[in-house]
Amino acid sequence: MPELDVLIEQACNGNRRALSRLITQVERGDDSAETVISHLYPLTGNAHIVGITGSPGAGKSSLVNEIAKRLRHLNQRVGIIAVDPSSPFSGGALLGDRIRMRDLYGDSGIFIRSMASRGNLGGLARATGAAVKVMDAGGFNTILIETVGAGQAEVDIAATAHTTIVIEAPGMGDDIQTIKAGILEIADIIVVNKADRPGADITVKALQAMLQLGHPAKTVHHGTVVDVAGVPDEQSALSWQPQVLESVATTGSGVDDVVDEIGRHYTYLRETGRWFEREKDRSRQEIEQLLTARFIARLVALIPQHERDAVVADVAARRQNPYAAVSQLLEKMMSADFQNLPRG
Repeated sequence: MPELDVLIEQACNGNRRALSRLITQVERGDDSAETVISHLYPLTGNAHIVGITGSPGAGKSSLVNEIAKRLRHLNQRVGIIAVDPSSPFSGGALLGDRIRMRDLYGDSGIFIRSMASRGNLGGLARATGAAVKVMDAGGFNTILIETVGAGQAEVDIAATAHTTIVIEAPGMGDDIQTIKAGILEIADIIVVNKADRPGADITVKALQAMLQLGHPAKTVHHGTVVDVAGVPDEQSALSWQPQVLESVATTGSGVDDVVDEIGRHYTYLRETGRWFEREKDRSRQEIEQLLTARFIARLVALIPQHERDAVVADVAARRQNPYAAVSQLLEKMMSADFQNLPRG
């Protein structure tokens, strides 16, 4: 596809229009997405993917805005994917993040793309992974992914990013919600934003206490995991202990510390070999998602709508259970596939 080759060349040279067109193609999710990714994939694998998640109102967009500015001062090219809630009317992104990040526009080293979640759990749009690859191939050093902020469904970001930042804010009652969501388990960095508000110190201490619950016999001394006696633990020497940082994104206070911690985690991943482990996790999730999508598409193509509806109606009426329904659909699909095999 000559036109695609031109688009890819232009995108890799920083042409923003070409980047936008390629991302639009991969968002469609059809054969064009597969073609684009197959061409781009050898050029990917260089960007540091940073996920930013947390409850709505914690100040994710404001912090992303400030992090991007600091990274630009370090001469990094920054891609930003802002996964917005979908409009209930058009299905498109509500574009709230574009409004909050308007002061980043005009910088040729920053590329922002808003994507509609379209109701997907996990706070990520279905095509986020493909859009990341386009930006990666386009030469962006760091790609920031801001999730919708849907509470307990946010854990999907951990399998998409190399570094996951969980943002909390004081006075939002998030400490119990955080435990219920298990969101601290995915955090590489924890940031208490809006730290100038009353109760911020309580939120910080609560989060630190929660982290200690995960490592009751260990602590961190100058960045090294040690046991309660203060002796370095060889088994945990390569473990990463999330730090609780404070920031006020509206003034920029504490943002330098957040950027430094992002860099420290990047170095940790590279030096310990955990980078490749994260890559395998990301690849495994993506393959499973693609397999699921292909399987469902195949089922829809082989089994007519009225037959699928009949199975659903049987389950709803308690004439059969969901497991039996799945077995029935699988048998029908395998039978249809067999009938479509070429005869020798």
